Amino acid sequence: MLLNPTKSEAIAVGTRAHVAAASASGAVIVAGNRVTFRDSVKLLVVTVDSTLSFDQHVINVVRNCNYHLRALRYIRPLITTDVAKMVACSLVSSRLDYCNSLLRNTTAKNLHRLQTVQNDLARTVLQTSRRTSATQSLKVLHWLPIKERIDFKIATTVYKIRQAHVPSYLSELIVDYQPIRTLRSADKAFLREISGPAQKLALSSKAFSVSGPAVWNSLSHNCRSCNSLSTFKRTLKTELPWTICRSVPSAPPIRSRLLRCINSVLTYLLTNAK
Repeated sequence: MLLNPTKSEAIAVGTRAHVAAASASGAVIVAGNRVTFRDSVKLLVVTVDSTLSFDQHVINVVRNCNYHLRALRYIRPLITTDVAKMVACSLVSSRLDYCNSLLRNTTAKNLHRLQTVQNDLARTVLQTSRRTSATQSLKVLHWLPIKERIDFKIATTVYKIRQAHVPSYLSELIVDYQPIRTLRSADKAFLREISGPAQKLALSSKAFSVSGPAVWNSLSHNCRSCNSLSTFKRTLKTELPWTICRSVPSAPPIRSRLLRCINSVLTYLLTNAK
């Protein structure tokens, strides 16, 4: 086996303590060659970091989407709404959806960054101002918000696995829930969820064996029992809540923060003057 160490990359993935311990040596020996550890590596266009936070991946996605979004904004007055929607889906939305199931249980900051891009994209397609409600624009275009798109991808993947049992490496992680005694929930098509400390850890909660059953069990029995994939997608899209646009905290405007700061200073000076 031949290995070119100058073109090979290695990364230690785990908690911060595990990564620090593994990276103490600074390299790993593979086929007699020394390959140094890196903070992040790119795998199938996805930037993977040592703690699986995907912060750098989100930054890269936002940068690429904004590049195409600016180009679409220039030509938007020259094309129709249908053409603008098609271009937006092919150039920007496709990048937001690519491997988005990896972003399950990511930080609210990363979700807010991606949601801002989608909000700007919806306003550009509809040619509305920035003061227009982003939630209303997404509903007009029938676009699910970022968090719901992630759940949609995971739920659809679980449905395909339950129907065809492929791919095998994911099918092994999906196990039907079998209660110890006879319960009314035995025939509700639930999946067995992993219990214990592993479910609560930020790193392990991103695993498909944890996120898949969690998303699936949160759906209604009517949605889980659909007979066809098209019916499942249609039912799932109407069932997912539209909460991300309202639940993700956005940074207050600079003017508002500046006014609060000035008011605090004035109040302090007036109190001391008395």
